[in-house]
Formats: sequence, C-alpha cells, structure tokens
Amino acid sequence: MSVYHTLALSQVPGIGAITARALLAHFCGSAEQVFRASHHQLCEVQGLGPKLASNILHFRDFDRVSEELDFIEKYQIKCIKFGDPDYPKRLAQCDDAPFLLFYRGNADLNQQKIISIVGTRSATAYGKRLCEELVASLKNHQPLVVSGLAYGIDVVAHQSSLNYQLETIGVLAHGLDRIYPRAHYSIARQMLQYGGLLTEFPSQTQPDRENFPKRNRIIAGLADATIVVEAHAKGGALITAELANVYNRDVFAFPGRVNDEQSLGCNYLIKTHRAQLISQPSDLEYLLGWDAAKDKTPTPKLIPKELNTDQRMIFEMIRDESPLGIDAMLLKTGLEQGRLAMIILELEMMGYLVTLPGKQFQLA
Repeated sequence: MSVYHTLALSQVPGIGAITARALLAHFCGSAEQVFRASHHQLCEVQGLGPKLASNILHFRDFDRVSEELDFIEKYQIKCIKFGDPDYPKRLAQCDDAPFLLFYRGNADLNQQKIISIVGTRSATAYGKRLCEELVASLKNHQPLVVSGLAYGIDVVAHQSSLNYQLETIGVLAHGLDRIYPRAHYSIARQMLQYGGLLTEFPSQTQPDRENFPKRNRIIAGLADATIVVEAHAKGGALITAELANVYNRDVFAFPGRVNDEQSLGCNYLIKTHRAQLISQPSDLEYLLGWDAAKDKTPTPKLIPKELNTDQRMIFEMIRDESPLGIDAMLLKTGLEQGRLAMIILELEMMGYLVTLPGKQFQLA
C-alpha cells in the first residue's frame, strides 16, 4: 500500500517535489499517514498552506492511481521515492531532486562512476565521431553513461555505449508507456537489457515542451560530470550544463571552429569558464583523475594518531582507493556534504591531502 499512497501523493494538484518531500519528512516517510492527517495536521507542515492541505484532503482520483499501479506492476517498473535506499544519491543532493522516479532497467543508479553526455540534435559527422571515440576510451573504466535519448549526440552516446558494452541510461521527458522520438524504440529496448530508462513522469504523460528542462536536471544530477560534445548557442545541452554547474558537478566541452553553428554553445561554455576544455578523450580521464586510478597501487600509510574518528575514516578511505572524489566519499560514508567538505579541508590544512584535477583527492 505504500507505493499506492506514494503514487497518490504525486498526483495531488499543486504538490511538487519539494512539498512532497517536506510532507514525507513530517510524517516519518509515510505517504499513507499524509492522507490520514487532518487539515490542521497538514497545515503544520512547513510551506504547506490551507489550499494545498485541502487539495490533499479532497483528492479523489484514486482510479487513476490504481491504473498507474497496474501499469507499474505489469511492466515491472521500479517506483523509487526520495529517501529510498536505491534512490540515486547524487541526485538526492540536488535541492530540486524529484520526489518520485519511475525506472525500468538493470543498471545501478549509484555506480561509482557516472557521466552524462549531451549535445545538439543536429550533430555533425565530427561531433558523432568525437562522441563515439569518447565512449570507446572509457570502456576500461566501465562508467554508467547517461543521456536523453534524443536525436543527435544523445542517441550516439547510447548506441556507442551499447557497442562498447557500457551500461547506459536514457532519461525521458514523458512516461514509460511510450518512446519519443519513436525512431529510437529499438535502441530503447536494447537499453532495457543493458542499462535502462528513467523518468519522473507517470504513464500517459506526453513529451510536452516544458518537460524537457525538468528531464535535463535529472541528467545533470545523476552524474559526476557532464560532457557537452556539440551544442548550439541555445538549447537543452546548455541548460543541462548550467544545471550541472549549479549542482557543483564537473562540466567539460569539446571546442569547435568559431563559425560552426553546432559548436557555438561549447565555445561559449569554455569562454565563460562554465566548462573545462577537452580536446581528446584522454583529457577527460586526466581531469577526472581516472588515469591515475588505472594503474596506480596506493602505498599503504599509517593513520596519524592525531586524527579524530571522522578524519581517520576519510584518510583510510582515500589511502585505499586513491584518487577519490567527494561524490564517491558521500556515497560511501553517508556524511552530510558540508561535514565532509570540512573534514577534507582539515586534512588538507594538516598536510595529509592534496587536490587533483576533477575534484579528486589523494594522500600527500
């Protein structure tokens, strides 16, 4: 019944991701308790006024909820709510993270290495080749590759991932009862076997224009880094890159000739320091610190006696898995981001850590 009431809460008019998360936090993670609460109890939730409380109390579209539940069960779709153990932890760090995700696939959404690849729908032969070479170069690292299943760079990223046996996730701007564009139906079926499809939208949701920026925030939030291969001066790829910057994630872009329409967006990101320039796939390995991780075996070091418990934990983790990024440490430790940042700063000031390109850390 918990899935049923979670679905119902997501259908209540006016209840967005932030409000739904506040309701769950107030009612100890139980969507069922939300619907059992009185008007007075609902109004006690921070940010929830009388109108939204009334919307919850007078919600009657339970037939639609039952229909959605039947759809989820029929197609073995995972319904992942914010706070669940398998909710993407990187995405959960974003203030506007979705309350509910619908996922069909077999890839781990909390893999150690996740990258997003985005770009223009009207990709050139140059852009397609760069994208394929990039994916091919990452095969040894086995990252999860995320994109939006759109024409152009997106579908090249997905197809190249499948070609090189990398898991790949398509983030959709509609429900899982359809594939848009329809031409990508075949590759989407392949991705279900080696990756998956992810969306925050229930079935029967059309790929309306306003859904794509929402989709883009998930693409940016899921990954450690976003790579822009080709992009126009305006468009979804630049929106995704901007969101990745807001989330304090790494952004990289391939440069292009100054008069190429498809490279104006990449050149702009680089010029305005919104993205780091990469000219070849190996640049990405270096900037993310992955090249250092390939062959290097950390030299065991004794843990200094002066360190406190948290400092010892981070010191030992970086010693054993160097280099290591903040996102990976957050996943492994469960610490709050602010607390982890303070521990890292303390260790750096004590001379025990050094920062590498790509926001990676290793012992000094």
